[in-house]
Amino acid sequence: MRSPALRHVLTHLITPLLMCLGMGLAYMGAFVTPEPNHLPVAVVGTGPGTKVFAQTVKDTAGDRLDVRTVATRTDAVRLLRSRDVTGAYVPAARTPELLVATAASDMGATAAEKVFTPVAAERGAPLKVTDVAAPVADDPTGQGLFFLLIAVSIGSYASVAALGAAGAALPMRVRALLAAGVSAVVAGIGALLAGPVFHLARHDLAGVWGLAWLYSAGILLIGVGLHTFLRRWTTLTMMVLFVMLNFTSSGGLFGPELQNGFFGALHSFWNGAGFVEGVRGLLYFGGDGLGRTVWTLLVWLLAGLAVTAIAAAFEHSRTPAAATTPPANAPSKGAERVPDRETEAAEAAEEEVEESVGV
Repeated sequence: MRSPALRHVLTHLITPLLMCLGMGLAYMGAFVTPEPNHLPVAVVGTGPGTKVFAQTVKDTAGDRLDVRTVATRTDAVRLLRSRDVTGAYVPAARTPELLVATAASDMGATAAEKVFTPVAAERGAPLKVTDVAAPVADDPTGQGLFFLLIAVSIGSYASVAALGAAGAALPMRVRALLAAGVSAVVAGIGALLAGPVFHLARHDLAGVWGLAWLYSAGILLIGVGLHTFLRRWTTLTMMVLFVMLNFTSSGGLFGPELQNGFFGALHSFWNGAGFVEGVRGLLYFGGDGLGRTVWTLLVWLLAGLAVTAIAAAFEHSRTPAAATTPPANAPSKGAERVPDRETEAAEAAEEEVEESVGV
């Protein structure tokens, strides 16, 4: 290819084309065909008849359902509020009842209803559905937390371009402090949107901010550290980690029980799932499971600190050599000055802007 300009353009087209492929594979693979996959449900009752009924439901559904029995309706409500089951069926001759918690997963509750509606119909009775944990009226599907995740995520990884490229002339410790500060601002914006603006969070707004800060700080520190090594490929890497794999496994739209094994496994430790499940537990389930989700976010934050520390050591190891070794073609007095670190940082920032793609 003889034209350097054309080669330059084609090289820069690699990133958006890879993003197109990656987004298609991730979103369509995670969301296009949601089906129950070991969906946890319970059947309420005691005695051999209940156990036979539960086993029949399990045999009919196969791997689509994980069925257990509980003695009382109170036990079933407790399991729903601890998010151990998605639905609980209470057999009755005249009015069989399905207990669900739509705040945990609206789509999961719908899936459970689809499972047990035909079961009730076979007995000639309409199914009564009782929601034991409904989301707020301003977020009837409970999916507002997913869009909050998107807002905080984009504010975080988009800031990496500015801190990593435009701030490349700054010492890593300064960039790390800026990352901590920016993440606090991003978390504040998220809390503002969740609370006063859209009324998703009507209590524990400080807790929502804290979870958002942990989540955002982890992303920013990982991105700033990675930029030292990846440069213009940082944006693509951040989108793979915190969009393609993150949004799809977060549980904001479909819980892991409605996804294949890959995304279900990611849900157990990915940071987006930690944020969504943490805020969900804080707002609707009395903080149930909050400790585990906080530890998930802390592990990602520690990973970010480790990456920035490694990047700082790497940059420090290069600085003495660059400072003590004069350029071979050092300009004489009055000649054109060799580009310094700030000039290189500016050029890197321009290249980073070219590679940045908004979602």
